[in-house]
Amino acid sequence: MTTPVEPDALIASLRERIGQHPDPETGRPIQSTGQLGEITLDGDTVKMSVGITSHCQPIADEIADTIRDLALTVAPGKTIEVQTPVHARPPARLGQVGLKAKSVILVGSGKGGVGKSTVAASLALTLRRLGANVGLMDADVYGPSVPHLLGLSGRPAISEDKKIEPIRLGPNGESGVPPETEGAMPVMSMGFLLEPDQAVIWRGPMLHGSIQQFLRDTSWGELDYLVIDMPPGTGDIALTLSQAIPITGAVVVCTPQEVALLDAVKAISMFRKVNIPIAGMVENMSGFTCPDCGKTYDIFGRGGARDKAEELTVPYLGGLPIDITLREAGDAGKLAEVLANDHRARAPFDQVARSLVRNLAAKAASAPPKASLPTL
Repeated sequence: MTTPVEPDALIASLRERIGQHPDPETGRPIQSTGQLGEITLDGDTVKMSVGITSHCQPIADEIADTIRDLALTVAPGKTIEVQTPVHARPPARLGQVGLKAKSVILVGSGKGGVGKSTVAASLALTLRRLGANVGLMDADVYGPSVPHLLGLSGRPAISEDKKIEPIRLGPNGESGVPPETEGAMPVMSMGFLLEPDQAVIWRGPMLHGSIQQFLRDTSWGELDYLVIDMPPGTGDIALTLSQAIPITGAVVVCTPQEVALLDAVKAISMFRKVNIPIAGMVENMSGFTCPDCGKTYDIFGRGGARDKAEELTVPYLGGLPIDITLREAGDAGKLAEVLANDHRARAPFDQVARSLVRNLAAKAASAPPKASLPTL
């Protein structure tokens, strides 16, 4: 006959066991970071609260499932209820530019025409919708397309503290909302500073200066993620960024066919040469499902990026099919609106965003960072 465990002893055992689970953002035990809240026992139901930072809210449901399974090893037969409220943790300043962001994600490609800007904008929008604080920087100075994709217009103002006020996208796709708007996403692009038909004709130093200014002098606020849409190809903007701020990782976008994969390999080589980690590969234009007959056609092939990622030992974040709805939304400047409301269209981006955050959490758990002083 099994001796029943006293409630206080059970709760103490649960707290000890759950408290060792790593915080997905830092990799440190959640008990030491103050994220393990109250644990109560109500009959056969255990209720617990585990705070998850906004940085990792996109995978909060997965973390809750893991903790629930962990709790069952201590309290078998019990019903486990796990709440994951937002645990406040402001970002430290990064690098000499003083950017307040926890993760800087570059979105690049080895060549143009693979949908890189659409993926960058959609990734930023998806991370925001899943609970993170996100900023989007368009570093494709010669071909800034992010303002058009998001339907943003206007000229950035200069604040009283001499900072550039980015154009902010509202939670429902509204353009130019005030800074205090809840859920507003700051966006900065050279496209806001040019006339629609004006070309940028700059030499390298001017180009690099604008990138530095976008990072240093823009009022980004406190961000979990700054997503940066990179210029296509293997230019030296990556080197400029790597010297300015610590880069969390680069997402490489490519299409499935071999000729595109060859260029993606060059992009990965470039990032590695400037010591930027590869956060993963995304296969864009991965199949097309006919809306009339439901049959799927692999117009550019399928699975090439997954195979190449495995060959190069880099994470594969997911495939994005050709989607007429998203293409029309981007052309009309309504990408944010469609991704907010069309569950079918946004599902592949949800997978990519969650895979990215999940991989960052796994990396933090395997090598928890040491505490460091912020740059003043």
